[in-house]
Amino acid sequence: MKFSFQNIQKSFGDLRVIEEFSRDIDHGELVALVGPSGCGKSTLLHMAAGLERASGGQVLADGRAVRGPHPERMLMFQENALYPWLTLEQNVAMALELQRTDRRKARDLARQWLAKVQLAGFEDYFPAQVSGGMRQRAALARAFISQPKALLLDEPFGALDALTRMTLQDALRELIREASPTVLLVTHDVDEALFLADRILVFSRRPATVLREFNLAHHEKTHDLSEFAPMRREILGLLGIRADHSAEAASGDDTDSIIHSTEEIAA
Repeated sequence: MKFSFQNIQKSFGDLRVIEEFSRDIDHGELVALVGPSGCGKSTLLHMAAGLERASGGQVLADGRAVRGPHPERMLMFQENALYPWLTLEQNVAMALELQRTDRRKARDLARQWLAKVQLAGFEDYFPAQVSGGMRQRAALARAFISQPKALLLDEPFGALDALTRMTLQDALRELIREASPTVLLVTHDVDEALFLADRILVFSRRPATVLREFNLAHHEKTHDLSEFAPMRREILGLLGIRADHSAEAASGDDTDSIIHSTEEIAA
């Protein structure tokens, strides 16, 4: 799916949130939106999902104006939003059952997708019986099972500890390689953006505009982000953050330092 954001402006009453935003997101591309809290990143994501309307301009998906939600565009939040009274298998299968897929087929596919996210053997567990990371793995399986053309991720791993977050980033990247959806990722974690994204858009404070765009396509990346240390420092600088400790986070020597950028941007 190709998105085209055309001259987007957004206000909530007298509060001007987005000054102007125009960008195309190509089919199969992963674009990360990074910026201060309250600058309209999630609002843009909700516009792409059809949950929010622009005050000016329009969003196109494959050339058609986005006027409401559609199964081809799957939105995933920081909170996994699993139904606590359903098992993991039932939660994942529900994405297909809501589209009138035969229940037995939906359950079979749910088990396959749970296995892909390393949850084989936990199909009959309820969300309260597994860890936060496992719940988010199930949420990933539910997001991918209906094979959406676009995946819209709003801080999907923001509530997880640094180590669990990295393992989920690996899982997400493998699923994306297999399914090739177009992905828009909102994140406060600069390292997460560097690891996952083909492009990073850095936003100003509201009313938001794009300060800078970084292209990372065709880079084979690991969690050792040392080669991207200069880019990381530049991004943090654009966000008004001192990068005194950025070298450790970029090198991967200190797992806890990976979340520093998240904490500082949100502050």
